[in-house]
Amino acid sequence: MLEVVIAVAALVVGLVAGWAIGRVARSATPTQPAVSAVATPEPIGAQAAEILDALRSISLVVDASDRVVRSSPSASALGLVRGPEMVHDELRTLVRTARRDQDLHEVELELTRGFNGAGRLVLGVRVTPLSGGHVLALIDDRSQLRRVEETRRDFVVNVSHELKTPVAGLSLLAEAVVDASDDPDAVRRFAGRMGTETARLNQLVQEIVELSRLQVAETLDAPERVDVRACALDAVEHLRLVADDRNISITTDDDGSPAEVFGDANLVTTAIRNLVENAVNYSADDTRVTVTVKGSADLVTVAVKDQGSGIPAAELDRVFERFYRVDAARSRRTGGTGLGLAIVKHVCANHGGEVTVWSEEGHGSTFTIRLPAAQPQNPTPGEPAEPVRKVTT
Repeated sequence: MLEVVIAVAALVVGLVAGWAIGRVARSATPTQPAVSAVATPEPIGAQAAEILDALRSISLVVDASDRVVRSSPSASALGLVRGPEMVHDELRTLVRTARRDQDLHEVELELTRGFNGAGRLVLGVRVTPLSGGHVLALIDDRSQLRRVEETRRDFVVNVSHELKTPVAGLSLLAEAVVDASDDPDAVRRFAGRMGTETARLNQLVQEIVELSRLQVAETLDAPERVDVRACALDAVEHLRLVADDRNISITTDDDGSPAEVFGDANLVTTAIRNLVENAVNYSADDTRVTVTVKGSADLVTVAVKDQGSGIPAAELDRVFERFYRVDAARSRRTGGTGLGLAIVKHVCANHGGEVTVWSEEGHGSTFTIRLPAAQPQNPTPGEPAEPVRKVTT
């Protein structure tokens, strides 16, 4: 087992050096009998196991008969091994190639995951031969990195598409204004439409910047104690005029319970405002939107309920995607960008919470924000409690 320990230790400081040392060690012990392909594998020693456990990569040690004699717990969790067997033929082939060539191989594999093969794993795999027909495989799970890359690429494509529409509209309207320069009524009409498109473009750019900032920042830099109820009231007041114009009443349900979280008050207000704005935009005239804030020892919830047409069941899983619109035609009429719910999702995630939706066609929708509650303050007798930060409009 000395060769195994030497090879594994060498891999920690450099796989190439490990390969060279392994070859030297094998050549220095020519009298050692070869291990038969059907022989019982020698168990991994404690020292080698400690080295493998210290590695950040998932490790597999495979014997000359392709049986896994030692693996990291993550290998089973990812579905790479089942008992002493490697699950994927691609990984088995790579191990055999390294054993045959007596050389280090490093590749990236895309493997299926799960019984139905619906999941996908992207793995960086490095395999190197050891003594006695053993092979060591070090595996890095790159699935999340690949998803991030794909998300970033899709985001750029979507942004380009969304920006192209209002820019093209402005260009056409500008040409129309020039052509109608002798018709003051037409100029005013086209200028009004240009103002509408400009406002929509400005909103889109602002929301893209906000969403990008939220995606980069996984956590808040300087969280403060925030009164969620005050944030909800500010969000409602921001949309009161828009709702009144369509005779939509916005009511708040307040049970008086403490509703404080640690976070950014402006972001919490933005998230609630986006939900209320969606509820107003997708509700018919003369209906009602209800905003309910409740607090408990562990959780603060904000539920925004409307009496709109509801969301089809097939669309529920996609409503929080960037630029996704259930009703694209209505979004164009209301100036929606398809980013509002994506921003809500990221705000909740950055605050350690979540947002969920219940909806049924013909019975409206309810979006619920859940955030971890801030523990009650216990000020020293005679000292005032820490002030709660509130948002002002």
